[in-house]
Amino acid sequence: MKIALLGYGRMGKTIEKFAQERNHEIVFILDKNEEKGSLAEAEVAINFSVPEAAVKNIKLALGKKIPVICGTTGWLDFYDEVTSFCNTNKTAFLYASNFSIGVNLFFKINELAAKLMKPHSEEYKPSIQEIHHIHKLDAPSGTAITLANDMMFSNNNLTSWVHGEETPPEVNDGQIALTSYRADGVPGTHAIQYQSEIDTIEIKHTAHNRKGFALGSVIAAEWLFDKKGVFTMQDVITH
Repeated sequence: MKIALLGYGRMGKTIEKFAQERNHEIVFILDKNEEKGSLAEAEVAINFSVPEAAVKNIKLALGKKIPVICGTTGWLDFYDEVTSFCNTNKTAFLYASNFSIGVNLFFKINELAAKLMKPHSEEYKPSIQEIHHIHKLDAPSGTAITLANDMMFSNNNLTSWVHGEETPPEVNDGQIALTSYRADGVPGTHAIQYQSEIDTIEIKHTAHNRKGFALGSVIAAEWLFDKKGVFTMQDVITH
């Protein structure tokens, strides 16, 4: 499979390593304003650029009918515009806030936990904590937003989330407290707590390195490259 890398920072370089180990060829690299290779040769593109460049990069590939995997977060105000552009060009697009297989299993566990906690919403108050390296540009993380939205979808007693940085925010009944922390050398940790006066229930995912994110994006690209439509990582792990 011939792959275009849109964004060539630490994640892009790790994706390149896994792609080559799985016998794929990198035919195009876009790093800031520098280009190497030929985008026209690519069978699929993987975008891990900065949020400000994400929409432009995604449309660049989709406009050439090249399926796109996107792991960049912080641009979702334009999600409907991008998916409409994808369908107009009769190609494929897959966005995930996190490509780690472990995190996507964690998403399903979170949904089940939220359903189980629905009858106990008065006693147990939910919160989410996310910790990432100091170079992460967006807060809260896309993964944390996905977790919060899935909790609300699975438990309609929860109606919104409130974000705080370094300090937990004050919340009202029906709200999820979502707190972001930044620390050196942390690839990504997400913890969900349900706390009552009696006890605390916690589920947690801790990434030990970036390898899971990078490998998952390559696996997603292998799954997507011959398809048309708009997909998520849940489609990849369940089919």
